[in-house]
Amino acid sequence: MVLGASGLARSAVVILVAAACALGAQAPSASANGLTLTVLYDNNPFDPRLTTADGFSVLIEGLQRRILFDTGGSGAILLRNMGLLSIDPRQIDIVVLSHIHNDHVGGLAGLLGQAGSVRVYVLSSFPLEFKQRVRQAGADVVEVSGPTEITDGAHSTGELGVAIKEQALVLKTAAGLVVITGCAHPGVVNMVARAQAALGGEVRLVMGGFHQRGMKADVILEVIARLKAQGVRQVGPGHCSGDLSRRLFREAYGEDFIEIGVGRVLRLADG
Repeated sequence: MVLGASGLARSAVVILVAAACALGAQAPSASANGLTLTVLYDNNPFDPRLTTADGFSVLIEGLQRRILFDTGGSGAILLRNMGLLSIDPRQIDIVVLSHIHNDHVGGLAGLLGQAGSVRVYVLSSFPLEFKQRVRQAGADVVEVSGPTEITDGAHSTGELGVAIKEQALVLKTAAGLVVITGCAHPGVVNMVARAQAALGGEVRLVMGGFHQRGMKADVILEVIARLKAQGVRQVGPGHCSGDLSRRLFREAYGEDFIEIGVGRVLRLADG
């Protein structure tokens, strides 16, 4: 099916993020052992065994369901990287697609060919033909427009943007919100604002594509200042963020800058 449209072991690299505070009166949604985020597809290298390619995909484990956010641009590359990391595609329960561009949805067909029963969250604005083909591949399709709970502890911001519509994935932990963006076409500041408005609480980490490749330094610095004003404590720009953006974020955030590349594993401790 063609959907179109538009070395280090997994445990080798670990970041422990201590829990800072509970969100309101609710108990934390992540498991007692916290969350594990594994970057399976990215423009930037990290694990030398894996293939670096244009696109983005990250696996979230530790919630009630295993979630794959985006699928990169190639099913063959995605599945190869998963195999090298001993990740079984049949154990993925949910796929969330940030937006329709091929470097984020291009690997879906290959994944669905190997996966078991999967629920795929797409934006309501995705082409009808795309959604039909996903259903024909045997997956359940859930269309997202506004903020949506995906599973306990994981939410979509809902559809944002005008020319290019996009959703971010928001994980709710005792240490604060984790916001994962595909490309952040609507603006990473706007996506963080939506996450905070929908779920409340502080933002522990924003990671993914920031769509700043080719931007001038003064524009990037303004985004950094606004994210700091929003209380974002850690950042992990990858994919389409660009080398200049990654350098400026590293300088601004210091020890709170998280290197993102294919094969990076983040363990977010829940207390």
